[in-house]
Amino acid sequence: MTQPLNLANVTAQTLFDDNISELKLSWIAGLEGADNSFSAEAVKLASSSSDLVGHLNLIHPDRMQVFGVPEINYYEKLDPENRKRELAGLISLKPPCLIVADGCEPHDDLVLYCQRSSTPLFKSSTSAAEVIDRLRMYLTKVGAPRVTMHGVFMDILGMGVLITGDSGLGKSELGLELISRGHGLVADDAVDFARLGPDYIEGRCPPILRDLLEVRGLGLLDIRTIFGETAVRRRMKLRLIVQLVRRNDGEFERLPIDGQSIDVLGFPIRSVKIQVAAGRNLAVLVEAAVRNTILQLRGIDTLKEFMERQRQLMASEDANKNQSRLI
Repeated sequence: MTQPLNLANVTAQTLFDDNISELKLSWIAGLEGADNSFSAEAVKLASSSSDLVGHLNLIHPDRMQVFGVPEINYYEKLDPENRKRELAGLISLKPPCLIVADGCEPHDDLVLYCQRSSTPLFKSSTSAAEVIDRLRMYLTKVGAPRVTMHGVFMDILGMGVLITGDSGLGKSELGLELISRGHGLVADDAVDFARLGPDYIEGRCPPILRDLLEVRGLGLLDIRTIFGETAVRRRMKLRLIVQLVRRNDGEFERLPIDGQSIDVLGFPIRSVKIQVAAGRNLAVLVEAAVRNTILQLRGIDTLKEFMERQRQLMASEDANKNQSRLI
């Protein structure tokens, strides 16, 4: 189940400040409503940010309403009585703000109602469609469910891979070896993940740890300085979790028939377990796990193909036995 957006700290003031330059916003009326925000019920019912921003819609008056040229023309064609009724219905559920886009001038009645009800009214010279698109992306970004996980997050063969495991298993050393083999570091120790879409979880490095890798005995290493710009990444989509486990881990399954996964922010992420033991080349094993995951994403499952071969062989042997009995 998709987790709801976290928009408790998004007010009309923060929205205006964060988008004033990109959307060329100006505040026309309703300055007293600077602390207006989305109602908790509206956020809870919203499946995505698309449900919270859109063109003028009197069926959903509690979302952020955007007036473009068609909406302004529709409003101006109404008689005074209908204007009053529809404005009252629009303002009654206290939307966070109203935005008049396409460079249109807000009608005097609209300005008056917003001023009296302390509803922020913004004006933008940007097209209504672009205003809606940008605000939806903005709300998705600032309100995305987030979690911080322990491990080393890397770009391996173009796939975002999180290496996890107990302390002392050598996660950072494995990360360093993978970097020396041409892969990229996103974050070490603490990784910030945000769910930016139904199946999109993005991982970033906290600013204080950017480009740093801590290796026991060596201390902090600046990967960008040592290996160059191509050895670090700003962000990656999480696609695979590699769990390092000790050799005596009783839960380890040597040949898992069913695909393994770990829930991250309400979305299952493929996972594999790799035992740590003397003499095992973990870097090669991780690369092999990534290559195998890429094949599975393309619909190629080696284990299922092997099981099908075995089934066909057994069926062929049974058929030969039955034929021999008949002879």
